[in-house]
Amino acid sequence: MGRSPFPPRPPEGPSIVTAPRIVLVGAGSVVFTQGLLADLFAFPELRGAHIVLHDIDDERLATAEAATRYIAEQRGATPRISAFADRRAALDGADFVINIVQIGMVEATRTDFEVPARHGLSQTIGDTLGIGGIFRALRTFPFLKALGEDMAAVCPDAWLLNYTNPMAMNVQYLTQATGLNRVVGLCHSVHWTMHDLCDLVNVPLEKVTYLAAGVNHQAWVLNFEYDGENLYQRLDALIATDPQLRRRVRVDMYRRLGFYPTETSEHSSEYVPWYLHHPSEIERLRLPVGAYLGIVDENMAEYEKTRDALAAGTGLPVEGTMEYAPQIIHSITTGTPRTVYGNVPNRGLIENLPAHGTVEVPCLVDGSGVQPTRIGSLPPQLTALNRAYLSMNDLVVRAALEDEPRHIRHAAMVDPATSSALRVEQIWELCDDMVRAHADRLQPALRATLGT
Repeated sequence: MGRSPFPPRPPEGPSIVTAPRIVLVGAGSVVFTQGLLADLFAFPELRGAHIVLHDIDDERLATAEAATRYIAEQRGATPRISAFADRRAALDGADFVINIVQIGMVEATRTDFEVPARHGLSQTIGDTLGIGGIFRALRTFPFLKALGEDMAAVCPDAWLLNYTNPMAMNVQYLTQATGLNRVVGLCHSVHWTMHDLCDLVNVPLEKVTYLAAGVNHQAWVLNFEYDGENLYQRLDALIATDPQLRRRVRVDMYRRLGFYPTETSEHSSEYVPWYLHHPSEIERLRLPVGAYLGIVDENMAEYEKTRDALAAGTGLPVEGTMEYAPQIIHSITTGTPRTVYGNVPNRGLIENLPAHGTVEVPCLVDGSGVQPTRIGSLPPQLTALNRAYLSMNDLVVRAALEDEPRHIRHAAMVDPATSSALRVEQIWELCDDMVRAHADRLQPALRATLGT
């Protein structure tokens, strides 16, 4: 939609009347918190904002506060900084709430991989669809409901900017279970897909015109042009001459579907039935089964490195990444228009996908808020895949809204990767084992084991 959603920043924007209160929920995710803060303080108009940090882990909260003060000093910012273990106190009077919570942290993530692996199910990331995505959602929903209740009580007009996965399920649940209507899910997959594609075909990102739409982690590059040239033709020529490019899942999907997917091969392999239960495909496409566990270990090591550096009175260099949340906050606060990609309730934005599902589309952001773009219809082959994705999402959300444990199994039964790898009785056995493993994090009605 138009040019890159990362336009050159104007040197000076309209003045802020009052400093916005920006609350980071789950601020103990210190590495990501640091990147967000570096991006926020890159805007002169936000250097005096009130930054409010919340986490239930005292050590991580203290580390996040120390990191905030360090980054502010490095960036020449003079924010007001507050830290609260009490969530409602943190939210009181918020203008923007950024959710980066991960319920269960490392322990729950390991469970999401280890229990399915014992049943013969391969996963790479496990945070969006599949068994990992289902149970990550189910243990996150009780938190989201409580967060929504707190926001309704103390900051009903705040914008909730959600980074927590599974993105599409979480946004659907938030809008259906909490009544909040200023909810936008944010993910950097579209931006980095376009960044990498531009590098591949050797054109500058800032001069490319593109449009993407679909669902989170399975959106599609519908238009990709440079100075009137269809860049898909350049991409086709590269793929034809480079056998290593053809050993990527997303390239394989592009060659067969005609449109490039906006998430990595590791992610994309989990959302379709074609790859992960075939050992030959895992080898051909170089799929790193269980890769996310390595990422978790790296994140923990990076947190500990940051914590120790700050405790020693030093800090670590932090580069801004221009995440969408700081851009949205700047645009709404100053009235500066820009386009970002957001995950929002469909409601006719993509005509041939369910109206109640969450879709990822370009959004205009300015002083009026976040205004999603109506796309029309997707090509039928893309719609078919996105519908399967959204159908599974809907069953997971319904399981929580209706206190119906059978819908957990129904969701796993229709999930493409799970249903292609396991027999139906194995799926039910796996769900029972996952319920037992995560029981204390699930709402009570969903803790039942049902047998086969």
